[in-house]
This record gives sequence, structure tokens and C-alpha cells, in this order.
Amino acid sequence: MNNVNITEELSFSRIIQGFWRLADWKMTNAELVTFMEQCIEVGVTTFDHADIYGDYTCERIFGEALSLKPSLRDEIQIVTKCGIKLPSVNYPDRKVIHYDSSKPHIIESAEQSLRNLQTDYIDVLLLHRPDYLMDPEEIAEAFSVLKKDGKVRSFGVSNFTPSQVAMLQSYVDAPLVTNQIELSAMRTDNMENGTLDFMMQHRMAPMIWSPLAGGRIFHEQTEQAIRLRTTLERIGAEIGAQSLDQLMYAWLLRHPANLMPICGTGKMERVKSAVDALKLHMSQEQWYDVLESSKGYHVP
Repeated sequence: MNNVNITEELSFSRIIQGFWRLADWKMTNAELVTFMEQCIEVGVTTFDHADIYGDYTCERIFGEALSLKPSLRDEIQIVTKCGIKLPSVNYPDRKVIHYDSSKPHIIESAEQSLRNLQTDYIDVLLLHRPDYLMDPEEIAEAFSVLKKDGKVRSFGVSNFTPSQVAMLQSYVDAPLVTNQIELSAMRTDNMENGTLDFMMQHRMAPMIWSPLAGGRIFHEQTEQAIRLRTTLERIGAEIGAQSLDQLMYAWLLRHPANLMPICGTGKMERVKSAVDALKLHMSQEQWYDVLESSKGYHVP
């Protein structure tokens, strides 16, 4: 698998394994270790987390499994996120979802993630959502402390607009290495609003969440979904694709921005299907055919 260079010292696998739903998979620690090993075997070495996933449980579940075979840590890259505060049984004082990008919260969150994941360092820490009250000087100070202490190697953001990335970057010493954004053949906003253009301009490798449109492509009966399925199935027959999800990945992988889709399944056959999408190639005409089907009109 062709990896993507994030920094001079760090590269990510082109397909990233996400653990948002890890708590729902009901794997034993041994089963999770096997799953990680199988991912590594097919070239998927970058693992995506967030402190809030599974109501603040997924990092801990992952860490308990990793502790059974700590040597795997040298073969993987761990990404995690912070900044969202959810009402939870673990935090009964919280009344509404809100954001916190203060220096104390970023440092505290990163240190908690290190404990949960049972690792000495995080490869990339992301701010999960833009915080309207964020103080970029505080964020820069937090990043500097975590970097100096060897707890986080690089930093990035998630769901930020180009102007928000540029504003924060102007305060942070080291380059922000990625912006994790939503993008799929059903949801193309970030391809049209300047977000991808900005990332390509600044050589930032985009991480892509919800590449399968949250599963809507498989069952939704809207006009868009029906049009898109019909086109994808036809193109799939032309290029030798094995499944609809493979085609959704292939469409993203065709873009020159080195998009890195996050595969959120706990089923190894689906991970392998995503990896096999790297072998497919859509022509420019086929790619635009998918885009036109998504929109329902000729692309101007």
C-alpha cells in the first residue's frame, strides 16, 4: 500500500482504521489484538480514535488489548482527538455538548488518552471541532508543552474551515499536519468550498470521515442515493469492482489530494475491501459520471 507522508518522520497508511464504534463490536482483548494484526498485515497501520468515542470508553478498550502485545505499538500510528465535552454518566455535571480548547483541557485530555491507550506517545493529536471561544495562543502553548514532553509528535485539526486552519497555524510553530473532514460521493461540500484546495495548497494530507456516507449509500431510497447506486454499479462492472463500498472508496482515492479514507468497520473482510479499492482506477469520465449522479445535474 502506498503510504502518505505526513511529516518527514511520519507516514500514514492510505486506508485508516477507525475505532468510533469499537465498544459496539464486543470483541475480547485477544480478538481485538488479532484484528489489529490483520489490519497491519494488509497495510492498514494508522488507527483513528477520539477521547469521546463510545462514551469515553473506546480508547481504554483499545489500550487494554494493546497491552497484551505492546510490540504492535512500533508498527502502528495512533491518531486521537480532544476538545468536545459530552454530557455523560462519567461527567454528570455537564448539561449540554460544548467545546473546550483551553490549554489545561488539551493537556489533560492528551494525558488521559495516553493512559487509556496505554502508550507513551500519540503520533497525531487533533482538535476535534472548531471552538468558537478558542484562544490560539493557549492552543499553541498546549501543543508546545505536549511536544516538548514527548507526549505528542504532531498536531492537526478536524472539521475546521480553511480560515480557521490558517488562523490557528499562524500561532502554532510546527505545521498542522492534517484536517479530518467529511467527504463522500454523497457529500461533496468540502470538495467545493475551498477546504480541499486549501489543504493541497499547504501540502496537508486530508483524513476523510464517513467515506460511505454513514452507510446511507446502501439503503437510502432518496433520488440521490438511487441515482448514485445505479451509476456506481454500472461503473463497477466496467472496472471490476467487487462491491458498492469499494467503489465509494475508489472514487475518493482517485482525487489527487491523497485522501485517506477512514474505514469504520470491525469486520476484516470490509477492511480488505477498502484496501482492494486501491487497485481500482476510475477514468476521469467515470469519476465525473459519479459526481453528476450525486448532484443530479450536469457539473458546470
